[in-house]
Amino acid sequence: MNVRISSFSPLIWEDSKVLILGSVPGVKSLEKQEYYANPQNKFWRILFDLFQEDFSTDYSEKLKFLEKNHLALWDVIDSCERNGSLDSKIINEESNDIQKLLTDFPNIKTIFCNGQKSFKNLQKILNKDHKIPRFALPSTSPAYTISYENKLMEWSILKSQL
Repeated sequence: MNVRISSFSPLIWEDSKVLILGSVPGVKSLEKQEYYANPQNKFWRILFDLFQEDFSTDYSEKLKFLEKNHLALWDVIDSCERNGSLDSKIINEESNDIQKLLTDFPNIKTIFCNGQKSFKNLQKILNKDHKIPRFALPSTSPAYTISYENKLMEWSILKSQL
């Protein structure tokens, strides 16, 4: 059965330089009210490894990590219907106002999308005239089954944009 879900507020600071966009929170994230709360999702592990910092499971430490490293986090989808956590099950979606966020936070210079769904949605949201560089990265979800090492290698481009 499909359930109507909503994304979280953006995690962003005045000096954020890079925006990372997911699609919409999964079931575990919604239950815990935390971005990427599923321990099988490698999002946080990849970021901590990229910046060569000790991994923390404490959410408040994760938020400090984002701020310290000038990273912002949000989702392309504001609300949708979905059964489970798979992006392929999303229907009746409404977009977040990414354009307004970029206007309100002009220090954002690059956008990275966590997976193809967020990238495809972003391409529809931002018109082709918008010059901000945007990159599709492999999904950190366990549903996307390339190796951790390959995901980490592809995500390493993020550090070059800070």
